[in-house]
Parts: sequence; C-alpha cells; structure tokens
Amino acid sequence: MIYPMMYFDPTYYLVIIGVIICLIASAKMNATFNKYSRVRSHTGMTGRDAAEHVLRGAGIYDVKVEHVSGNLTDHYDPRSKVLRLSDATYNSPSVAAIGVAAHECGHAIQHAEGYAPLTLRGALVPVANFGSAIAWPLILIGLLINSSSSALLLNLGIIAFSLAVLFQIITLPVEFNASRRAIRLLGSTGLLYDSEVADTKKVLTAAALTYVAGAASAILQLLRILVLTGGRRSD
Repeated sequence: MIYPMMYFDPTYYLVIIGVIICLIASAKMNATFNKYSRVRSHTGMTGRDAAEHVLRGAGIYDVKVEHVSGNLTDHYDPRSKVLRLSDATYNSPSVAAIGVAAHECGHAIQHAEGYAPLTLRGALVPVANFGSAIAWPLILIGLLINSSSSALLLNLGIIAFSLAVLFQIITLPVEFNASRRAIRLLGSTGLLYDSEVADTKKVLTAAALTYVAGAASAILQLLRILVLTGGRRSD
C-alpha cells in the first residue's frame, strides 16, 4: 500500500522554536517561584501586608488589595484601581510572594505617575485583542481565495497581527520597570533584608523572562506569516 507523503511546511520550525522558548521560560519561572515561596521573610508579612505597606509608603491610598483565585494570576487593574493577588501570594509570608506583590504595586505606582508605556499599553489592549482575533481569519481567507482582494485581506491580516505583536513588545518596558521599582522599594523600606531582596530579584527576573519569551514567540509567528504570504501579497 502506498501512502501519500505529508507536506511539511518549513515555517513550522518558527512555531516550534517559539513554543520551546515559552516552555523553558515558564518552567524557569515556576521552579524559581516554588523555590523561594518556601523561604519565609524575616518580617513574616504576607503578600497582602507587603502590598498595602508599599502602596501607603508611595502615598497611594485609593488602590484596594484583593484576593483572586488561581496560581500566579496576580495583576493590577488600572480601571478599578484594584491590586489582585493570587492564592500563592495573598496570604503567603515568603520572599517570593512579597516580591510579586511589590511588582504589582510597581504597576499601581506607574499608573499614579502616568507612566507613558503603561498608558500606551492600556490604550492598545482593545486594539490588540481585536487584532489577534481577526488576523488569522483574514489571512486564511486571503490564502484560500484567488481574487484581486486576496492581497488586501492578507495585508489587513498582517497589520492586525502586528498590533498584537506591538502590544507584546510594549509590555516589556512596563514589566521591567515595575520589577525595578519593586526591588528598589523592598530594599529602601526595609521589608526585606539584602539577601532576601537578592532572592526576590531572581523571582522577578524569571517572571520577566516569560514576557520576553512571549514577545519572541509573537515575533516568530509574524515572521512565519510574512514568509507564508510573501508571494501572494505581491500579486
């Protein structure tokens, strides 16, 4: 019996590389957080306590600290001015939890100060979400049909996907800056000893790598799209 040979698209390598990068970054983040979540801070403060202490020290009194379910689902919501800490952070007195809480406080401080990259990222959220949702349908339709509008659909799809990639890239300075603020605040306020700050820095560095991996993966996806549609876009 003869089986037809399956077609292998070489651009799949770009997808595979992106997936591997993200998996490595995620594994590094989980391993680092789990390691330092077992290291109790000398103050015994929980993530919630630390967040409230940092916010008050920064003169921010209109941001609430709340619990949110999930693992490492910590985030700051600028629309409602709520800092949400996950199960692993909210009631934990570990240096990892305090570091993550301080990082989210960094975002709240960015918001209070009108930090430009954070403002730009917030403005891009609806556009990036729409772009990521509509990009592939436009690209697939443009590849499947054979008409004068094919190139237009492909170009619109690429522009839409590029907006999602731009969001990933702009996220990097926002996250790096929040981590730098967190490290500085934890050291200057005495919440952590110098050795504990060093441990926290390892956690936040590992977390930052997940954002770098996400941006790299998105760029590789965009490169794949450009390669796949190159000939059709020039028709």
